[in-house]
Amino acid sequence: MLLDYRPVLVVSGYVLLIIAAAMAVPLLVDLAARGSEAPAFAFSLVGTGFAGGILILTARGGHAKALSLRYREAFLGTSVAWTGAGLFACLPFILGSRHLSLVDAVFESVSGLTTTGATVIQGLDGAPASLLLWRALLNWIGGLGIIVTAIAILPMLRIGGMQLFRPDSAELGVTALPRLTRQNRGLLVVYPALTALLAVGFALTGMNGLESVCHAMSALSTGGFSTSDQSLGHFGAGSRWVAVIGMIAGGITFSLFVGPWRTRLSSIWADIQVRRFLTLIAVLAASLTLWNWGSGRMDGGEALQSSIFNTVSILSTTGFHVGDYGAWGGFAPAAFFFMSLIGGCTGSAAGGIKIFRFEVLLSAASIHVRRLLHPHGVFEIEFNRRRITDPVLRSVLSFVMLYLMSVALLSLALAICGLDPTTSLTGAASAIGNVGPGLGEVIGPAGGYHALPAAAKWLLAGGMIAGRLELATVIVVFTRTFWRS
Repeated sequence: MLLDYRPVLVVSGYVLLIIAAAMAVPLLVDLAARGSEAPAFAFSLVGTGFAGGILILTARGGHAKALSLRYREAFLGTSVAWTGAGLFACLPFILGSRHLSLVDAVFESVSGLTTTGATVIQGLDGAPASLLLWRALLNWIGGLGIIVTAIAILPMLRIGGMQLFRPDSAELGVTALPRLTRQNRGLLVVYPALTALLAVGFALTGMNGLESVCHAMSALSTGGFSTSDQSLGHFGAGSRWVAVIGMIAGGITFSLFVGPWRTRLSSIWADIQVRRFLTLIAVLAASLTLWNWGSGRMDGGEALQSSIFNTVSILSTTGFHVGDYGAWGGFAPAAFFFMSLIGGCTGSAAGGIKIFRFEVLLSAASIHVRRLLHPHGVFEIEFNRRRITDPVLRSVLSFVMLYLMSVALLSLALAICGLDPTTSLTGAASAIGNVGPGLGEVIGPAGGYHALPAAAKWLLAGGMIAGRLELATVIVVFTRTFWRS
């Protein structure tokens, strides 16, 4: 069956219209502040909106009939829409007062939309308010977008075991888009509401209005873009605890928040992913606290606060930081590297391999050991009291293997670009896991991505998009079989 490009263009067009509408917010802020960024945002808004409108009108051809969204169109549409959004969202960075190069602008916008949080911009403390707000908005839009994608699209594409979360055994078809809109309508209420609560919390700790809103959007989306070069290290202890709450919320399966609170509060704790996620935070934070306190590097209170904050930040793949945890030595860098691979819960804004897949792999390993002792025994893998079928298990195993191979190949490509081994490996893991900071002097918490060569930035931007879309969604588009009729 021939590939139908019309639904791909329609989806991409609507995404560009959302990006264009979002540009109106920093435009109005800049006009109110009498800044110099308004022309850049105005031109970007018009250009992005025009492109989105042309795509929709061209694809529909004057017909109001709903378009069919089949598997191949869904794969291609998801990849094209996210890539196109990153390319158009970079316009304010190029046309604005910072005049970023094309590669830097694309890197910054893609990092924002994929909620990676890696940045090439220096001097954030003195940056225009509209530019800081645009970066946070990219995090916020990207966080909501990936939650919708993870809950509604990836389960139907059977990516990495996500078919286990497919509601009512639904399949893609001509009515897919309206049904997906109804399914995720609750997110459009809960997501802004939680953001507003976090913004109030940050304001109560002493942040001004811009700082509160920006950090609320970045924390809930697990994006990590801050208004300061020092990230949360620039602010007081109270703001860090508010950020911890926001990052944990962003790392939890978001569908658990949607619905009546009297039933959802118990559902959140009943979910095995949430319990494992919180347990990991507690164990890793306690280990790092003892490490820092026992080494005499920090007193007890400072060690506890820094360890909890940075553990939550990396495990949720947010990327906020307090101090240079890469300099804690020994156990700490290794712990943070493995945290970046694990990530948060499935269906959250977090990146990484995800808690769900590790739970499945550990259960499979446990059953393998038990079968050695009881060859004729009958064992089943369960997750949240649901049986894991063989296709789901194979999908999970394939994803984890593909994930580790992608990190290895990207790190080799970065090494060819001239980066040192630590920067190459942790940069690749950070990009594909959408974490943000890596380890080492170059891209660690105390450094940044501005010093990397252009080729490395392009590779990392591609890794961010591929990792954000669970790898296979992008990789399948580059296979010969996909383009055969």
